[in-house]
Amino acid sequence: MAEQAGNSGDTTVRRLATEYGVATEYEGFDGEHESVPDATLRSVLTALGADVSDDDAVARSLRERESAPWRRLLPPVVVTEVGRAATVAVTTAPGDTVRVRLWPEGDQDAERALEPAADEEPETREVDGEQRRRVPYALPAELPLGWYRLEAVTGSGERARIDVAVTPRRLSTTDRLRGRRRWGYMAQLYSVMSSRSWGVGDLSDLASLAALSGVQGADYVLINPLHAAEPEPPVEPSPYLPSSRRFFNPLYLRVADVAEFPYLRPADREVVDRLAAVQRKAVLDPSSIDRDPAYAAKLKTLELLYTVRRSPYRQQQLEAFVAQAGQPLQDFALWCALREELGEDSPLWRDEARSPGSPYAQEARTRLAHRVNFHVWLQWLLDEQLEAAQRAAHRAGMDIGVVHDLAVGVHKHGADAWALQDAMAAGVSVGAPADMYNQLGQDWSQPPWHPEKLAELGYRPWRQMMRTIFRHAGGVRIDHVAGLFRLWWIPEGNTASDGTYVYYDHEAMVGVLALEAELAGVVVVGEDLGTVEDSVREYLESKGVLGTSILWFEMDGDVPRDPSRYRELCMASVNTHDLPPTPGYLEGVQLQLREDLGLLARSPEEEREDARAQLETFFAAVTEAGYLPGGADADAETKVEALYRYLCDAPSLLLNVSLVDAVGEKRIQNQPGTSDEYPNWRVPLADADGRPVMLESLPRMPRVQRLVDVVNEALGTHRRTSAVTAPEQPERRDLADPFRSAS
Repeated sequence: MAEQAGNSGDTTVRRLATEYGVATEYEGFDGEHESVPDATLRSVLTALGADVSDDDAVARSLRERESAPWRRLLPPVVVTEVGRAATVAVTTAPGDTVRVRLWPEGDQDAERALEPAADEEPETREVDGEQRRRVPYALPAELPLGWYRLEAVTGSGERARIDVAVTPRRLSTTDRLRGRRRWGYMAQLYSVMSSRSWGVGDLSDLASLAALSGVQGADYVLINPLHAAEPEPPVEPSPYLPSSRRFFNPLYLRVADVAEFPYLRPADREVVDRLAAVQRKAVLDPSSIDRDPAYAAKLKTLELLYTVRRSPYRQQQLEAFVAQAGQPLQDFALWCALREELGEDSPLWRDEARSPGSPYAQEARTRLAHRVNFHVWLQWLLDEQLEAAQRAAHRAGMDIGVVHDLAVGVHKHGADAWALQDAMAAGVSVGAPADMYNQLGQDWSQPPWHPEKLAELGYRPWRQMMRTIFRHAGGVRIDHVAGLFRLWWIPEGNTASDGTYVYYDHEAMVGVLALEAELAGVVVVGEDLGTVEDSVREYLESKGVLGTSILWFEMDGDVPRDPSRYRELCMASVNTHDLPPTPGYLEGVQLQLREDLGLLARSPEEEREDARAQLETFFAAVTEAGYLPGGADADAETKVEALYRYLCDAPSLLLNVSLVDAVGEKRIQNQPGTSDEYPNWRVPLADADGRPVMLESLPRMPRVQRLVDVVNEALGTHRRTSAVTAPEQPERRDLADPFRSAS
């Protein structure tokens, strides 16, 4: 392909980019190779910390890049697999003595000395006019799974400590699933409300949904991300653009379930009762969810509850939680207090309050201590209610329980972007290159992990994120899991399509994820839809990470792929939250919506003809399989059930039943390419006639029961009694301290 405009073909810049793991070319959606302009490479390299201000600086940066590893005593981190022979490189001046020790994290009394590897020769190199000698030291092959600390001390006084991760070769949590297929509901929790909800679905509703579906035969409930948003209204409605992925959103608290609720003062209880009456009316509005008044009412109530004296036992539990969570929780709570004080647009965020260690922030830790402690307390309440939801799932017979969703990234002005600046890249955002659906590309306005800074920190921010999510979970879905391999970086000021891929150490990223999942006993699902390299899927499968299949996307050329040929290590669904519920999809509501919003790339007639042809093709396959005797003349509910029978022919270990499909909802939750033009992430659960569906009514809805029976019959599963013995759960290791020094 011809060079793009602005691409001088500077080989030194391109060599430097390659050294930093920055793609100088990539394959576009049309199969053509795209060459990345030098200007884009320079911007991305600058974000990675390289000096590319002029040609001489680029040459110096390249030399520095090649020499830097030889100047340091130890590499930034070591990630290896259990049972695999591994070494760590120790680099010193020739003749300098060195002592190398290893111990399990948190247990230095169990340290052991390491010796040079007998079968590997040392290397030497001249750096800065002096010789450096690199000696491989052997790690014990019998090291069990877990985190370790390694220290090297030289005779000349140089000292370094790093983290060592011994990761599983393959997730046993996935292999445990083999032998029988399982199904679970897929739901947007905020949309699933009961008569006791305050305008939005909450964690008590999650516990009820888990209990009800567990009795129906489900083994899990997959929900939207519960990540923290802004600490006060207005709040971002999208669960995929959070403030923090390490902490949870107090919007999901059920205030009446807080243990101190019965002890509110009478006058305070009157205030709360008035707030509750207003918010419970909002549950009956099937048009849209308004998070802001719901959150304001909950915050007012929670502030009143915070003044109620806790019992000694409750206070002890709170203090234990705070001690376990450590500094990350304190920094998050400080950001919340500062955000309340400063708002989003204060110039102080760019100067005085720019980081947790800034003078303004340090002073605020004391001045705003009451608000900091309040936000810490909210996270403790969330931890309690998340634990209760997972416990309810297991008591209902669920094998897995709650499956959380991990968003791709965080808001660029949020808590994580503020507290984790040492691990994130500035001056760039994450997105996606141009594709056949969006030829301008996508800019998600989220700062990416800096691959090298993250390694320098021993992947601690990454593993701490995993631990908070895994603490009361049975599984996790990783949105855009290919981002653990490479991410599309867009320099500030560039269009979304004018970026490039930056590669990550996927063995380390996936290894740390697998280690934390194995220790916590959770199942891992990777969302690997769209343009994902085959090597990525193969690697994830080898590690026991499940993939994702969506019925409408599984095609062999122009015909639907037979479900029997779907992947076994997979979570399969008929639809996804970026598509309409199946009843709506059959009616073409997405086409009408896109036409109304001016989003159609072709004429409405062409779009409708393509949609009609697609449905005809699918229902021909479903009819041929024997699941739709009436063919295309069948009613919509029968067609939905037939599609689920068809999906159940897949060998996939996990099969999702979309709650919106079960109740007959037709409206889409999220219309890609829109923001305020459509109420994305604000659609409450309703039935086929647009009437609100209360959680309590699910067991009595014939439509729900018929679809459940279809899936149970197809999978050979069955309904359970309401009083069951919880199934044996996978071992959750080392959970006495669930944060395990990651802070």
